[in-house]
Amino acid sequence: MLLRNPRLSLRTAAVRDWADVQFLFDDHVLDVERRELRRAGRLIAMEPQVFDLLVHLVRNRERVVSKDDLIEAVWHGRVVSESTLTSRINAVRKAVGDSGEAQRLIRTVQRKGIRFVGAVSEAIAPCEAGGAAKAEPSRVPALRHEIHFCTASDGVRIAYAEVGTGPPLLKAANWLNHLEYDWESPIWSPLLHELAAAHRLIRYDARGNGLSDWEVDDISSEAFVRDLESVVEATGIQRFALLGISQGCAVSIAYAVRHPERVSHLVLYGGFARGKRKRGSPQDIEQADAVLTLIRQGWGQENPAFRQIFTSLFIPGATAEQVQWFNELQQRTTSPENAARIRRAVDDIDVTDLLARVAVPTLVLHCRSDAGQPFEEGRTLAAGIRGARFVALEGHNHVILEGDPGWRRFLDEVKSFLQR
Repeated sequence: MLLRNPRLSLRTAAVRDWADVQFLFDDHVLDVERRELRRAGRLIAMEPQVFDLLVHLVRNRERVVSKDDLIEAVWHGRVVSESTLTSRINAVRKAVGDSGEAQRLIRTVQRKGIRFVGAVSEAIAPCEAGGAAKAEPSRVPALRHEIHFCTASDGVRIAYAEVGTGPPLLKAANWLNHLEYDWESPIWSPLLHELAAAHRLIRYDARGNGLSDWEVDDISSEAFVRDLESVVEATGIQRFALLGISQGCAVSIAYAVRHPERVSHLVLYGGFARGKRKRGSPQDIEQADAVLTLIRQGWGQENPAFRQIFTSLFIPGATAEQVQWFNELQQRTTSPENAARIRRAVDDIDVTDLLARVAVPTLVLHCRSDAGQPFEEGRTLAAGIRGARFVALEGHNHVILEGDPGWRRFLDEVKSFLQR
């Protein structure tokens, strides 16, 4: 069954009208300005539509909210299936520690709609230049990132974040990002904070994951490049350094070839020119197909065994805490279907013909024992890009972690290269 609200001209209050308000309920803090939900101080990762739905319910807690009202507020009257609406409501309940059986905070009123029934108080969030203290202290990094949204050429909303000052450095999206979750995780946080300490760091969630739109028609390498282009235009930066990690390397290469006047430096870490289906090996193709099957069958399960396969490939040398974060990151960042679509798009990447056309200074780094992408792929990138400098790092992790054998050299090489 498809639902549509015919009252397209009626819109609920825009998020900015409530941007300085925090809603406090149970042990949660719902911060509209930062688009954050925290439980007992810990950030709860949420898909954009799920966050918007929760905000609408909390704002309108004095009444029962109809399904038509939700569709108008969150989807702006677009056609939405009953199953999609139900899944988003279930996701909201899960985020706040509720369920359809308990209905402790979010109650279903038969044939009427749903209502937020938890006790809520409000607080004014502090302004940039200083303001009232928060009603509940939270762990906030010294560097505060700001999240914005822009629109790609095909209408997909892309979330991006900016933090720090200095020469602009744009990090291309890679296999599953979440702007909020990454900023705090022991996987990405050390690297992001290091980069933001000396740069205006810009990063984004590609379509289909994180805070960007999940329900999209096109998930492909070409679409990933369009996402990057839209972020560049939204930020207004004219010339910048571009950092690609893993699949972000191919996206960065394609962008640098199209817009060489915009890219001052190109840094490629753990990258590849050819996805698994393009390397000419029947074994690689068979493995890629097997991984897609695992994603579709097991990604959404509470048992992390299926996602653990990716964790073992990306960070085999991780600590127990890092493993747990990476397992949770993958599930919270996208749906099983999107994970499979993104993975297939990555496996189909082939920018081999573009390498010789890269005309910007390039640094290529790759771990000798990278478990996620063969060391040879990094060598192929460096050999194909004229004048590229290649640095072989020690280590097994595909995602470089603080404490890795190559961690300090990675930072030193990137810093030195970007200062040239």
